[in-house]
Amino acid sequence: MFKQLALLLAAGVLALSGCSEKSLTNVEYGNQNQVLYIANGDEPQALDPHITTGAPDFHVISSMFEGLTALNPKTLELEPGAAASWELSDDLMTYTFHMQPEGRWSNGDPVTAQDFVYSWQRAMSPELANQYAYMMYFIEGAEAFGQGETTDFSTVGVKALDDKTLQVKLTAPTPYFLQILDHHTYYPVHPATIEKFGGMTARVSKWTLPGNLVSNNAFKLKHWELNKVIEVVPNEHYWDADVVKLEGIHFYPISQQQVEERAFRSGQVHLTFTPQMAIEKIATYDQNEPELIHKDPGYSNYFYIFNTTREPFDDVRVRKALSYAIDRESLVKRVTKGGEVPAYHFVPPDPEGHQPKSYFTYDVEKAKALLAEAGFPNGEGFPAFDILYNTHDNHRKIALAIQQMWRTNLNIQANLTNQEWKVYLNTQQNKDYDVSRKAWIADYLDPSNFYDLLLSYGGNNDTGWKSAEYDSLVEEAQHELDTTKRWALYEQANKILSDEMPIAPLYFMSDINLIRPNVKNWYGNVLQRHPYKTVYLENEAK
Repeated sequence: MFKQLALLLAAGVLALSGCSEKSLTNVEYGNQNQVLYIANGDEPQALDPHITTGAPDFHVISSMFEGLTALNPKTLELEPGAAASWELSDDLMTYTFHMQPEGRWSNGDPVTAQDFVYSWQRAMSPELANQYAYMMYFIEGAEAFGQGETTDFSTVGVKALDDKTLQVKLTAPTPYFLQILDHHTYYPVHPATIEKFGGMTARVSKWTLPGNLVSNNAFKLKHWELNKVIEVVPNEHYWDADVVKLEGIHFYPISQQQVEERAFRSGQVHLTFTPQMAIEKIATYDQNEPELIHKDPGYSNYFYIFNTTREPFDDVRVRKALSYAIDRESLVKRVTKGGEVPAYHFVPPDPEGHQPKSYFTYDVEKAKALLAEAGFPNGEGFPAFDILYNTHDNHRKIALAIQQMWRTNLNIQANLTNQEWKVYLNTQQNKDYDVSRKAWIADYLDPSNFYDLLLSYGGNNDTGWKSAEYDSLVEEAQHELDTTKRWALYEQANKILSDEMPIAPLYFMSDINLIRPNVKNWYGNVLQRHPYKTVYLENEAK
């Protein structure tokens, strides 16, 4: 696919809707017709909000599905979504949501409270194997249902009081619960459509195909050609349709960074929507076209995970040795070059105040000593192993740099293995790897989003590492309302991660993308959230 796409880009003939004979680029056509063209990184794993996990998937899904709440793209303040309003009980544990009176699915059906009850039952069902189900365990009875301890969903604190009123009961006060409702695992799906194409817990289903998919946000699915393009168009039944200006969005899966940059430069896309553009092009745009390159600090991290179920990575001394032998300062200055911050703890500094401490640094001598203590003096006898990453030139460059650091500092051999996005995700989930690259862009503005990743039962913990003490601290912090006490609990969890090292933090990411100046209402923010319903194109690029 990539070779073919590169040839198409070089010829300047990425498909134009009804415009192939006019010799217009996609950008020229889009500016005239309010069609936004986006380079979206990889082909999505799926378009099912209760199955998918990746950013490329979310970029598409969030155009078509809307949770109860939404985030303002400029301020990240809470705004009404599928719910027009809500109230919270005095004990801070019961929410009552009132649906948008004009809320409708793309087929014209009303969006009801019952739709959310059905959808959340689906997202929690063990049979569906939603990797984000743990993010719903704030709800009363959700963990017992999600862990298969009961099959009676009436024990879960989600009730439709009537067609337009939803009641949600929590296990304890959760200050960031309203933010989480904008996450895709809480998105509703159209019950009748799900039942028509296999039922509630069918992971393999045709319901997400064009002509079948029914959505409730500003856009609906028009066309999906695997490894080529996904097209969405306005949902005329959307409750806030009057604010929507775009007539369509085309998402292109371009995973090669050089190809992505050429697509932008040749007028085939309005913007790139990946965590980082081609590294070697950053300085060129900084110097020659600074108005096109956007650098935004992110609430996000980039790290390597160890498969702690495999030897020798089941030995904490080995994991620490590998982590201590990485020169993070050199990595961000000589390799990534985008303003990233070296990371000596897993969780990025929190915009709301949590500042984790660092308990280790770059220390080759200590790394050598730990490796020798583990039975591999000067790397002798250490088995060759693989660094796994999804196909992406920047990931390759980072892996090459770390491969060299481990060879030079520890005398051990790491080999590089790259896989296509969906295969890579499955390999990680199945723990069929040695060391793998991973990154996380926060779903909401709270450090719990990162600490939860390494819960023993968390669907996104692909390390095999488990710690009852860590789980207990994180669970207690989730519901602690005293900020000082809450940060102290998280600091204890942070110390455990440094002591056990199931992951090797590398750096805190910057969001670096190319965006044409005529793309309006696309605001930089630390969550990289860009609701499409208010985005529009000026007729002529400036």
